[in-house]
Amino acid sequence: MNKMDKILVKLYVPKIDAEYNVLLPLNKKIYSIIKLLVKAVNEFSGNYYKPKQMPNLYNKLTAECYDINLTINESTIRNGTEIILI
Repeated sequence: MNKMDKILVKLYVPKIDAEYNVLLPLNKKIYSIIKLLVKAVNEFSGNYYKPKQMPNLYNKLTAECYDINLTINESTIRNGTEIILI
């Protein structure tokens, strides 16, 4: 996978009042991305972020909830998109 196969987004995690710049692979399903993000945020936060159920990804500007069955490439997520993990 080269750099063109990924996009850079800004991820907000309100539960722990944190934000991260994250590279997302275009060919992965959003469901898989959410699982990876939860794991990464948990590690970054010193095991503080442990949601009781699988969170959703939302567009910060439009409040669109992303379909977990789509790949990043099939969604409206693009370079620079601001997303929220809730």
